[in-house]
Amino acid sequence: MIKLSPRLSQKISYLLLFLATVLAIVPGLLIISIIIAKGKDVFFAWDFLTLMPINGMLDGGIFPAIIGTLLLIIITIFLSLPIGIGAAIYLNEYAKDNLLTRMIKLSIVNLAGVPSIVYGLFGLGIFVMYLKLGVSIIAGVLTLSVMELPVIITTSRSALKSVPYLFREASLSLGVSRWDTIKYIVLPNAIPGILTGVILSIARIAGETAPLLFTAVAFYTPYLPHSIYDQVMILPYHLYITATQIPNIGKDRIFATAFMLLMIVLTMNFIAIIIRIYFRKNRKW
Repeated sequence: MIKLSPRLSQKISYLLLFLATVLAIVPGLLIISIIIAKGKDVFFAWDFLTLMPINGMLDGGIFPAIIGTLLLIIITIFLSLPIGIGAAIYLNEYAKDNLLTRMIKLSIVNLAGVPSIVYGLFGLGIFVMYLKLGVSIIAGVLTLSVMELPVIITTSRSALKSVPYLFREASLSLGVSRWDTIKYIVLPNAIPGILTGVILSIARIAGETAPLLFTAVAFYTPYLPHSIYDQVMILPYHLYITATQIPNIGKDRIFATAFMLLMIVLTMNFIAIIIRIYFRKNRKW
């Protein structure tokens, strides 16, 4: 058996890890470059981004789909984030470690892996039919919120766990209440990890189609939604329809739509990353 020197072994490990990183990054960069190259001419035409689709979606723009996608992302995050963080705080800081609590935690982790189409059928049965909300923005938002809560709760619990317990002990020993300790000591230090869950949620919400097929989306609407009870167009479903159901549409329009969806995800993730970096710099440990 050949015994390598520690220095050579370190160099080989570094090379293998570098190659693994390159193999992970290159396909994504290749996909992005193809989308940009084939869709940039249409994407940078102002009409494509600001007009309604016309002529069976062969002409016009994708403005309703852009607005619909942004609405679903923003409303879902604002609805699910406080509930998810609150549940994570209770499970990590207040709940006793017993069989029931462990079963709840395990169930939440398992729910994060349930296929999105199952959540779509759940939303159809509960929000659309039972609560009679109809196919609407609010039904889609509630479905997406239920789908994203396990991810937000799981990542938030991990972030809260990462805060050293000594911080809590020091605060409580000074006579500070448990809630004030959580509010002023634990949460500020856990925010970077919580924002990681937000980033994952934004990417998943923006790209989802299956849970919204039964609850929120329309094939085509010639107007912007006027209330949360209206149907809405979204970029993923619009991209699917134009790519598979409209044979005469220009391929550049399809790639431009994919480019727009990509830009929305990257922009919102970039904002969340900047906020995470800010809080990480101010962390005390």
